[in-house]
Amino acid sequence: MNAGCGQGFLERLGVGNGRGRVRALSSLPLVPGDEVVLGVGEDFLLKSALLFYLSPLLGLFALALLASRIGLGEPLVVAAGLAGFLLAWLFVRRLSRRHSNDPAMQPVVLRALVGGPSGPV
Repeated sequence: MNAGCGQGFLERLGVGNGRGRVRALSSLPLVPGDEVVLGVGEDFLLKSALLFYLSPLLGLFALALLASRIGLGEPLVVAAGLAGFLLAWLFVRRLSRRHSNDPAMQPVVLRALVGGPSGPV
């Protein structure tokens, strides 16, 4: 995935000036502040998106459905759903922190940009 195409998208969302700090693997001689193009494996990106977005929703629905099946009232079903969402979110957060230093899960510098940014894409 080419991060250069996403820069304009981030600017349209109002995320600062498109600059951010990201830890990435590189074999190039870079210094902090250099502008680069990052790449992320498609399979890793898909698995991460599923984990980060689907897991909390599954947790919400699973505990809400369980609470409903055992006959709890609507306020407790809602509370159980929120608890399931929170538990799944905490699980994903713990898992992501555990693997934060795994080289297989890091973006890779594809190339350095020469002459600064090229402007909005």
